[in-house]
Amino acid sequence: MVTQTTSPASIGRLVRDARKQRGLTQNELASLLNTSQSAIHRIESGNQNLSLEMINRIANALESPLIVPGGRASMNLRIDGETSLSGSIETRSSKNAAVALLCASLLNKGRTVLRGIAHIEEVNRLLEVLQSIGVEVTWSADEADLTLVRPAVLDLARMDVDAARRTRSIIMFLGPLMHLVDDFRLPYAGGCQLGARTVEPHLQVLRSFGLAVEATDGFYWAKTTPTAPGQRKVVLTERGDTVTENALMAAALTPGETILRNASPNYMVQDLCVFLTMLGVEIEGIGTTTLRVRGRGELNADVTYCISEDPIEAMSLITAAVVTNSELTITRAPIEFLEIELSILHEMGLRLEVGDEYRSHNGFTRLADLTVKPSQLHARQDKIHPMPFPGLNIDNLPFFAVIAACAEGQTMIHDWVYENRAIHLLDLGKLGANVQLLDPHRLNVVGPTKWRAREMISPPALRPAVCILLAMLAARGTSTLRDVYVINRGYEDLPARLNKLGARISTFSE
Repeated sequence: MVTQTTSPASIGRLVRDARKQRGLTQNELASLLNTSQSAIHRIESGNQNLSLEMINRIANALESPLIVPGGRASMNLRIDGETSLSGSIETRSSKNAAVALLCASLLNKGRTVLRGIAHIEEVNRLLEVLQSIGVEVTWSADEADLTLVRPAVLDLARMDVDAARRTRSIIMFLGPLMHLVDDFRLPYAGGCQLGARTVEPHLQVLRSFGLAVEATDGFYWAKTTPTAPGQRKVVLTERGDTVTENALMAAALTPGETILRNASPNYMVQDLCVFLTMLGVEIEGIGTTTLRVRGRGELNADVTYCISEDPIEAMSLITAAVVTNSELTITRAPIEFLEIELSILHEMGLRLEVGDEYRSHNGFTRLADLTVKPSQLHARQDKIHPMPFPGLNIDNLPFFAVIAACAEGQTMIHDWVYENRAIHLLDLGKLGANVQLLDPHRLNVVGPTKWRAREMISPPALRPAVCILLAMLAARGTSTLRDVYVINRGYEDLPARLNKLGARISTFSE
């Protein structure tokens, strides 16, 4: 469903989602409407203004009401629980790498092709912003490849502010834009509601490259001044992923050598590094906390980059197998970024087979196929907490709350990074879990759990929301999870993909 005030881009996304839910290709929908596949492609890409008559025709063809009188329609899920999953599922490409690469495409005067990019809301929001400032965005016919071409001059005055405010990734525009515009403004970053996210680490790093930023009136006001040539040494006071990415993008178009210390070596940073090297930037130390970047005055290359697989999605699928006590094979899992998680799961008694390693299509990331088997889990004696890579990924920590609820005994989960994300995991208690909040950062989880169905509103944070969905798969009866926009921010077609494994999830809007 869409409202009568929805943008062409939003209508396009909903047409695409409804088409996929019906199991139709673009060609098949075009045939039903007596039009061309290219026309459907333009509609779904948000590049076609539609009359009310045409929207109604599409709605009838898809057997889906696309018009809602006023207000924002929410997408909801209905889950028939006590599910047993089986079969094999492929890990999709990384959401966090995708958004970094979309921002980095602004550095390139040539043509950037991103292969295998996820069709998720976070990507959609950034594409709306990029298109609004003049970037040419084109999807391939099979919707697998995305081509971006930056205009000679960006029209920042026409930026889609509403779309920008709905993504926290907009902060990564600072690094590229400082090289393209002398002064500019960006809306405050949004995204998941996880407590206060300071931007000071970003601003501190970018000052070293001549960027001054003042935050006021809901915008970051940025001004660039030339800096002296020569070697630049930058110490990141926070080993953050997006901070490192901003620093890399700033360094990429800064001639000379930049040494970044205490840099994040996480998966999305490595993807960005490999991409920048394809543009001609020299980078030493990829995968370490010290990066030597030799920037260039101009980046102008036609490149095609295959985005690596998402370790967080792989962990989500492992959790789905654990909570439903199922045997499930997860293919193309980025094993390098799951080794700590798998080691902890082994300590807890998980039966898991790991296949031989092979390379991702980017030629860099190590992959393996994982088979999870039904297991009797027990609580880990030590607390479970995140650490910067190569430690347990902060985005994977919430899944251990669900897993701990399936294990015999008491487990402490320590989410020390975010001020209030642990609070959202208390919602597992509504489904039958024994979860006690010790403080804003620490949870005690006592298992095993007899999950029970419940009607709930999705938490406003991505990973806790997915945790609730996965727990509902195991709950006896029928559960309802309302307003799942936040899940669509980070996962592509997750309900449909789980259904192919044996889940019983239906979508509805109201």
